[in-house]
Amino acid sequence: MSVLVFIESSEGAIKKSSLEAISYGVSLAKQIGGTVTVLSLNSAASNLEVAGHFGANKILSSTEAVFDGSNAMAIASGLEQAAKSENAQYIILAKSSVADAVAPRLAAKLGAGLATNVTDLPNTSNGFVVKRSIFTGKAFSNTVLEGGIKVLTVMKNAHLAVETGGSVAIENFNPTIADADRMVKHLSEEKATGEVLLPEAEVVVSGGRGMKGPENWGMIEKLAHTLGAATACSKPVSDLHWRPHHEHVGQTGIKVSPNLYIAVGISGAIQHLAGISSSKCIVAINTDPEAPIFKAADYGIVGDAFQILPKLTEAFEAAK
Repeated sequence: MSVLVFIESSEGAIKKSSLEAISYGVSLAKQIGGTVTVLSLNSAASNLEVAGHFGANKILSSTEAVFDGSNAMAIASGLEQAAKSENAQYIILAKSSVADAVAPRLAAKLGAGLATNVTDLPNTSNGFVVKRSIFTGKAFSNTVLEGGIKVLTVMKNAHLAVETGGSVAIENFNPTIADADRMVKHLSEEKATGEVLLPEAEVVVSGGRGMKGPENWGMIEKLAHTLGAATACSKPVSDLHWRPHHEHVGQTGIKVSPNLYIAVGISGAIQHLAGISSSKCIVAINTDPEAPIFKAADYGIVGDAFQILPKLTEAFEAAK
């Protein structure tokens, strides 16, 4: 049986979340006794051979411009043709804004079962059951997928990207894209910049109104730099224009799932918690011991962030 993994690239390199999806596909292939094919639909992608280091058996690569700009209709058609050519019964995508648009279209084209926000490998002892994050991370669902073909989108940091070594053959892939799938035109894009991009970050340092103003954000940035982390903020902070909107984490902003989320001066409104609930470990720093953030946190520090952050940064720098 064949597993097909769709990967995304940024600035020419395979995204970390896609490397996790490859490792997830490799683990699934071992479970069911199959092989893993990786599909890249990106004209700017390079170093695709890295996928072989994570266990892929084959790579299909298309550099047609129609796929650029996250054209979900074209990508779904390309994936459909790749799945049929590889006789793939399992199609894996890393959860992203692209995957959220592509996966349901692909499932409809293939008549496949679809499970989104998958957090673990399937249980195949009695059918095909996957664990999913639901209600913006407030609960989990064990979902049964029936039928011959299954499409899964895997949450970031849900499966460790493991290098296994090895090389892999790269084959050109030239799917036929109908005019109806070319109706979306990619004109331009603006990407967030920074040392670590928030959606891909393993560690996030986030600030709220407790930081009292944009002039104090240097402490957040210094701690983030020390930890190799991305910076984020609560919605009120972005609304006040203390920080750019692309750093806003929450129900109406970016939803993150890092290994470590440090919340500084954030009270913990339910809208913010909805965006961080998939974090593996949450550390809260707040002067109010009754702040709701402490109920969601794994570790809490009650105190003044302006005294605690420099000491934390100093301790981490010493540990390095």
